[in-house]
Amino acid sequence: MMTVIQRRQALFTFFLLAGIAVASWVTRTPAIRDQLGVSIAEMGLILFSISVGAMSGVLSSGKLVKRWGTKPVIRAGMLTMWLGLGIMALGLASSLALMVALGLMLFGLGIGLGEIALNVEGAEIERIMHRPALAMLHAGFSLGTFLGGMLGIALTSIHFPVTWHLALTALAGIPMTLWGLRAIPGGVGIESASEVDIDDANTQPFKPWRDTQLMCISLIVLGMALAEGSATDWIPILMVDEHHVSAALGSMVYTGFAGMMALGRFSGHFFLTHFSRVSVVRTSALLGLIGIGMVIFANHPYIAAIAVLFWGLGTSLGFPLTISAAGDTGHHATARVSIVATAGYVAFLAGPPLLGFIGEHYSLRHALLVVLFFVGLAFFLARAVAPRMKEPHSR
Repeated sequence: MMTVIQRRQALFTFFLLAGIAVASWVTRTPAIRDQLGVSIAEMGLILFSISVGAMSGVLSSGKLVKRWGTKPVIRAGMLTMWLGLGIMALGLASSLALMVALGLMLFGLGIGLGEIALNVEGAEIERIMHRPALAMLHAGFSLGTFLGGMLGIALTSIHFPVTWHLALTALAGIPMTLWGLRAIPGGVGIESASEVDIDDANTQPFKPWRDTQLMCISLIVLGMALAEGSATDWIPILMVDEHHVSAALGSMVYTGFAGMMALGRFSGHFFLTHFSRVSVVRTSALLGLIGIGMVIFANHPYIAAIAVLFWGLGTSLGFPLTISAAGDTGHHATARVSIVATAGYVAFLAGPPLLGFIGEHYSLRHALLVVLFFVGLAFFLARAVAPRMKEPHSR
């Protein structure tokens, strides 16, 4: 019988594998763009396919978990992710942009399907162990993007074919996924999903648009998730096209971003035990503003590369802290978390392709002014993440 420690290790492995998979194609986006011979706007359309797939997965995952439990949804999500990576490889081998877009859509669908189920599993482990687990699991994703980025740098520097890079990554990930699934029990999420809002049955109908604090938290996560998503999709191309560095150095800069994301998330517990959530979110947004601003306005490529490290550290805790804040600002915690998470995912997934269209007409650096604005908004709204005083009748 698998222990809860083995179960947590399996979840960490899934987050790690997802990070490696994401970094495997992100670090090779300049090579993918060149092999397909597409423009920035056309690349934005290709990237939009992953947004379509991921949003479809995220919006359907909760219902599937309620019906089937977490294990089948995790299995379907992870295997669909690897299938998408394999189809991307085939599309690149054939120089078919449409097939690459299809592969990216399946890739995004797999990640979106697994996202909710993995977090439900993580929350269940927290309940069993009576201590935080989700923050460390999300740090596993950032660690995966760092390790995948390092591999991407090495393969880019030796001009290893991107087709084989993606294909071999998918082939290596499948057996590790099947190994991890052995530690995940069945049935989790089926009963609990229908009982989530029982305590709220006697409260007034929930009208989120009337909750100013919740709307402010949604704007914070929108800005921070947009900053993270735009970095994930565009840093390598941004550094190559706007700051005129080599493809290998562009991949290295993205890997630095991923490394700072991992550092921020692994150290998040330390900062939260010494400072308030408001202070941590405000400082994070400030670091993000400094980093993104320097990338936009600095003309020296090495200054821009260093700025990306501030960008990564500044956005690392934005998403998890706002999700946490949404749950303790009043009744209907599940609905609150769902609203804020949806705002974050929409910004993370749909924002970067839109930046591509702006970048085609102006430049990617000018497109980042949109990101800078929303991160600045997050800085000024940071007080919204403070826990709300509980009403006398609340439990």
